[in-house]
Amino acid sequence: MSENEENMETFSEEELLLPQDTLLSAGVHIGTRMRTKDMEQFIYRVRADGLFVLDVKKTDERIRVAAKFLARFDPEKIVAVAGRLYAHSPVEKFCEVVGATPIVGRFIPGMLSNPLYPKRLEPSVIILSDPKADVQAVKEAASIGIPVVALCSTDNDFSFVDFVIPTNNKGRRALAVIYWLLARQILRERGEIPEDGDLSQTIEDFEIKLTRERREEDED
Repeated sequence: MSENEENMETFSEEELLLPQDTLLSAGVHIGTRMRTKDMEQFIYRVRADGLFVLDVKKTDERIRVAAKFLARFDPEKIVAVAGRLYAHSPVEKFCEVVGATPIVGRFIPGMLSNPLYPKRLEPSVIILSDPKADVQAVKEAASIGIPVVALCSTDNDFSFVDFVIPTNNKGRRALAVIYWLLARQILRERGEIPEDGDLSQTIEDFEIKLTRERREEDED
């Protein structure tokens, strides 16, 4: 057992949407060496190497609430944004599964707020993979009063964010796990799959497959 797992709070598997070991092995709980005041409520402890660790039980709780909220919207009016490369595939697969609209890569200014932009989107709610990377989307959503659900790590603040899902929002596997869980829970809330039902897609289907060039692109 790793130091991370040994020192994490233990919860029964019945309480979590995925077994704790699966969440830990994906690094969902791993934050950064920075901690904002906003995120303090979701931090479980700080490791010896200075990394802040998120409470996976709170992550689980927030996914459940977010799914219940998102399930109320017309799927086509849900927009999921992914500026970071590692979030591209998770967001695209999430949108495919739940029927939402993805914006991956560069967010073009005015995509939400400029009525003259020919490809303007008019969502009812947006989901952000990282408020820092997706800052333009945050600002535009706020300017037109669209609720914002955001995946936030320990270094994020809540400016213009309405609902936070605390998680590692930079890790390739962590992002796949979170978007897979959110998609599954939304379908459960809609009644499209049973309360204990699973997706036909696997977590691996949500995870981006990287070449060396694409990995270097994300690092840049």
